[in-house]
Amino acid sequence: MVIVALLFIAVLIAGVPVFIALAASSYVYTHFIAGLPDFVILHRMAGGIDSFPLLAVPFFILAGNLMNSAGITNRIYDFAVALAGWTRGGLAHVNIIGSVIFAGMSGTAIADAAGLGTIEIKAMKDHGYSTEFSVGVTAASSTLGPIIPPSLPFVIYGMMGNVSIGALFLGGIIPGLVMTAFMMGYVYYCARRYGMGRDQAFRWRTLGITFIAAAPALMTPALIVGGMTFGWFTPTEAAIAACSWAILLGLLVYKSLSWKMFYKVTMDTVETTAGVLLIVGAASLFGWVLTTTQLTEQMTASLLALTDNRHIILLLSNILLLIVGCFLEPIASISILVPVLMPVILKVGIDPVHFGVMMTLNLMIGLLHPPLGMVLFVLSRIAKLSIEQTTMAIIPWLIPLLASLVAVTFIPELTLWLPRMVGFLK
Repeated sequence: MVIVALLFIAVLIAGVPVFIALAASSYVYTHFIAGLPDFVILHRMAGGIDSFPLLAVPFFILAGNLMNSAGITNRIYDFAVALAGWTRGGLAHVNIIGSVIFAGMSGTAIADAAGLGTIEIKAMKDHGYSTEFSVGVTAASSTLGPIIPPSLPFVIYGMMGNVSIGALFLGGIIPGLVMTAFMMGYVYYCARRYGMGRDQAFRWRTLGITFIAAAPALMTPALIVGGMTFGWFTPTEAAIAACSWAILLGLLVYKSLSWKMFYKVTMDTVETTAGVLLIVGAASLFGWVLTTTQLTEQMTASLLALTDNRHIILLLSNILLLIVGCFLEPIASISILVPVLMPVILKVGIDPVHFGVMMTLNLMIGLLHPPLGMVLFVLSRIAKLSIEQTTMAIIPWLIPLLASLVAVTFIPELTLWLPRMVGFLK
């Protein structure tokens, strides 16, 4: 198994796509070491994606793409400006509030950064904010996308770890609000320190007009979370409902979505979904290899022999996830690490819902950093900055993000209180 692990790392470092690295290293074990027939690979990969919760993946991706393409992000941003643009450092607060709202629709950090980021960075630069500050706050706020439901990483984690996706969705709400409070607190500090002014006067009329224009879009998070909370539909059905609502808004309410645009959005969704499912299928095969070779049991025993203190295990898990998040995309990281870490956290009594939110937050922070942080690359292109400049712009924003991570890690009730109140957890 050591040979398989080394091969996986070597292939990954060579720049080969993650799913090929996973499948190739697994094939070495099944074919050359275990001597199993080749159809085992296809059988295990097909079995890995033969899951009802995974049906939510393409629909949440489609919903986020529709929201981006139908001009809904502009209405969300205008409402956020009317709501918070009058405060000191107003557009930075607007940036964060806009991400909170859009997080309830897109489910991914990259969609948030690409969708709202283009609008937010340009507006902040036009109002005199530095490009670096604009990029930093946009990057930090984009991490809210997968924490506040719906969340694509939560769906993958729930499927891989056999954890309630509804509980994960509800568990992400309070941590998302905690992150929002820390980031807005940091904006307040920067505004005081650097003498940032207000970007526009507060007007009730403007707030009312922008709220009415954005109200149908603002109903999307309520539709998703409320529907699951009251038992009207499952997370998978919630994803379908979100798509239906986005299509209704784009075609009939806002009339900003053409059939030609809908075709392009659909093709983009198919491409993204195919990439996600290839990773999940290959990771399922890799996880099966880890299980059959008893590597997960050996790693669990080794870690528990070192310590059985849950706080130390949480600390070590955070360090591991932060490092992995800088090298692998979140879906691949979750698919690979959940089979390895889940036995450990269950042994020491860590709730898997709590761990899932913590894991996702770690991996979102990883998206902001080299060498493979996708949000870093997206914002670098949008702001026309080098990767080095973008990285330096993001570094100060690690303060509120890491503070949020510490709170979420060591105060489990931030995650577990709401699912327990609603009845998803005992």
